[in-house]
Parts: sequence; C-alpha cells; structure tokens
Amino acid sequence: MKQQISQVLAEARRAQSRWAARSFKERALVVMEIRDYLVTNAERIAATISEATGKPRIEALAAEVLPCALACSWYAHNAKKFLGPRRLPTSSMLFFNKKTELHRQPLGLVAIVSPWNYPFAIPFGEVIMGLMAGNGVILKVAEETLRVGRLIAEIINASSIEPGLFAHLEGDGAEITDELFAQGIDKLFFTGSVRVGKLLMKKASETLTPLCLELGGKDPMVVLEDADLERATNGAVWGGFQNAGQTCAGIERIYVHEKIYAEFIALLASKTRALRQGPDTSFNSEIGQITTDRQLTTITRQVDAALRKGAKILAQARLTAEAPGRFYPATVLIDVDHTMEVMSEETFGPVLGVMKFASLEEAVSLANGSTYALTASLWTRNLAKGKELAQRLDAGVCTINDHLFTHALAEIPWGGFKQSGIGRTHGGLGLEEMTQVKCINWDWLSPKRNVYWYPYSAATYQALLAALRFAAGRAPLKAAAVFLPYYLRKVFSSWRLL
Repeated sequence: MKQQISQVLAEARRAQSRWAARSFKERALVVMEIRDYLVTNAERIAATISEATGKPRIEALAAEVLPCALACSWYAHNAKKFLGPRRLPTSSMLFFNKKTELHRQPLGLVAIVSPWNYPFAIPFGEVIMGLMAGNGVILKVAEETLRVGRLIAEIINASSIEPGLFAHLEGDGAEITDELFAQGIDKLFFTGSVRVGKLLMKKASETLTPLCLELGGKDPMVVLEDADLERATNGAVWGGFQNAGQTCAGIERIYVHEKIYAEFIALLASKTRALRQGPDTSFNSEIGQITTDRQLTTITRQVDAALRKGAKILAQARLTAEAPGRFYPATVLIDVDHTMEVMSEETFGPVLGVMKFASLEEAVSLANGSTYALTASLWTRNLAKGKELAQRLDAGVCTINDHLFTHALAEIPWGGFKQSGIGRTHGGLGLEEMTQVKCINWDWLSPKRNVYWYPYSAATYQALLAALRFAAGRAPLKAAAVFLPYYLRKVFSSWRLL
C-alpha cells in the first residue's frame, strides 16, 4: 500500500503542476465534460447508487445525481469569481502608498474520504471543487460502496482531465489515511463520525496537515404556533425519513408548540402510516433499507432503550410484503426527553422523536441542547420572526419552512458548529477551503525609505506620535503639521541629509 500510494501521489503532483497552470476557463471546460457524461449516464448511475445503498432510485436521482450535475455547472461558472485575485482597500491614509492584492493558490493535492450514506453526492461535489481550484484529488470512499467510488472514477476519467490528476484508492481506511499524512497530502476532507474525525485530527497534528471535517448532526425541527401544519408535517416525514433517515442533516428531533401539538402529531402519524417501505421494484416505495448491519443495530438499540424509559411509538410506516433485508420501519416516538439516547445521540435512521414546548425560550433551549449543530429548521408563517429566531439556533445552516435540501444547492456553504465539524464545503467558502491565501503588497511610489526605517531619532519618535494622533482624529491639523514635513524629509532624502 505504501508503494502504491507513493506512486499515485507522485503522478498526481506532476499532473497538478500542469493543471494549476490552466486558466479557470480551461478547467471549466473539463468540468462541463464531466457533467455531460454524468447526465448521459444518469439512469445507470442512479441504479448503481440504489443497488449499493438500498435507497430508492428516485432518491438516488434526486438527492445525488441531479445535485452533482448542477454543482458542475455552478463551480465551472463561479470558481473564478471566488478564487480570482482581488484588491484589498487601504486601511489608513498613513499607508496611502501601499497597495495589496489577495490571491488564492491551489493547495496541491487534496484527499477526500467519504461515507456510505451519500456515496456519490458527498465526494463528487468536493472532487469538482478541488479540481476547479487547481488541485489534484485523491478519493477514498467507504468500503460498503466501492462500486460507487469506481463509478466516480469512471466519470472523472472519461473527460480530458490531466492523466493522474484524479485517483481513487481502495483498501483499509486507516492505513490509507496514515500513508496520506505521512507522504505529505496537502489537506484532508472527511465526512463521517465524530469518533473517526477526532482520530484523524490527532493523526493530522503530527504533520500539521489541515483538515475539513463534517461529522454529523442531531438536527432539530422547531414548529411554532402559527405554522402551516400541512406543510410542516409533509416536511417532517420527508426530512426525517428520506434515505431511511441515514442523513447527517436529516430531522431527528421535533419540538412543537403545545397549542398545536395534538393536531401536529395526529397529522404526522397519519402521513407516516401512509408511507410505503420496501425494495425499490417499480417505484412503489418511498423508503428503502438500512445500508449496513451495524447501523440497523444502532437504530434498534436506541429505540428499544427509549421505550424502556417510557417513550411510546405513535406511528410506524408499513413494510411491503416483499421486504426481507435490513428494513427498520419509519417510526414516530412521543413521550421522549433528552435523557434518552434517541434524542441526544445521532440515530441515523428513520426515527423521529417529538416533544412539546410552551415558549420560544424553551424551544431555543431544547433545540440547542445538543453537542451537534449541523442544520436546523423553523416552521412559521411569520418570516420575520423565523429569521430572527434562526439567529439564535446553533446550526451551520438554518432553513425556514423546509429542511435538508440545502446540501443540493451548490452555492450554500455546508458545515456546522460544535461537534458537527470544522470548516466548510460547497459554495464560495468551500472553494476557498481548497486554496492557500497569498497577499502581494507593493508601493505605487518609490521613496528612498519608509518613515519608520532607520535611522531613528527623537524626531522620528515625535513624528510617529503625531501620526498616531492624526489617525485617531486627535487635533488632526496640528498632528499633520508635525508628521508631514518629517515624512517628506525622511522618505525622499538620503541618509546623510536627515
């Protein structure tokens, strides 16, 4: 493995030096080739994702393939806007002679380590960001979804990309990341659990390798007294059960105002019972199966523990007759509280816990009562109130009257607070994460020396003191009368004449 990775990185670095020299327009042409290949093969790609994960083909198409095609277009057309050079304004008249430009340069080689729940959409968008920023990209997907990783490699390499610029590695994840750190990868982008994220931070510290981490969520949905309950309950079942609940930004906790609680849970129960859950045969299933045995065990353990503590099952989706495999029925729990793991730890399954609140203060406290803070949603007819309340919620993204969909919008930065991770992907901020910042500063005039250079004297001290007072607006005319003559003498005279 060590020799293989060494060869892959060496080839990628050679290709990256050529790729970085290409203009944004030239890189964009390649990315649009990638998009066109993706669109042409969309049905095959969706079917492969569905087979690898157990999710319905509709979800594979809507939540993975379609957003990736849109992302190609957005990054191709907007990378230069966010990563091109820009002039910084001068901070003070005292430095009128100084001009500064901000430049963003490619990192070099970035590694992307992705999970099994969205095995196509999560890494694909980051691959495109890395390429448009001028980097070489090394991809490692989850062992459970290797077929999807190979498919991504096929799509990328079907374009006129620099040979070797992109590589897909297969094997033990810990061994691969250890070698990537040891052999000098320039940045690692990881999506996965908090436990693994902390291990990677520890390893990265040994080589000071920068990281961007997205580590999951326990996302709250807050339903205010004036909410449209039809929309809110429709949004709850989709936002909570989509992808069989295996979504870091899916709804897991619902907090409902006590005045509408009874009506809300009645509608939520009815909509949950109406869902069809089973294999994706003829587009007759809304919810697929759990992707791994380990995840099914986690979901079952959390729900069973909550029931032993007093929680009740309000409603469950119906499993179709032909539903053998890792199916856990979409479940709504009531009489839950934050002492239960199902309301405090990431469940990553089709389970919604519902609690009531009496005041906005209580709602905010409940919503923020988590170590995770990825996304959150507010449901209200009062947009101004929703925006005001959104400022008080701990979340990297807060939506009003919707949930979960923002990962599909290439322009929206993606990431969270607390243990939900570090850094951002997607949007302009995601592009910036793929670069180094360089400032270039110069003088537009060429004086003999700067006023604060040698030689020093009592006059230097008095002039700098006057400059301070001038900049602070303290008797500016008097200060200027002291500073300006000294400035002109020093910067335009020889050493001896001072």
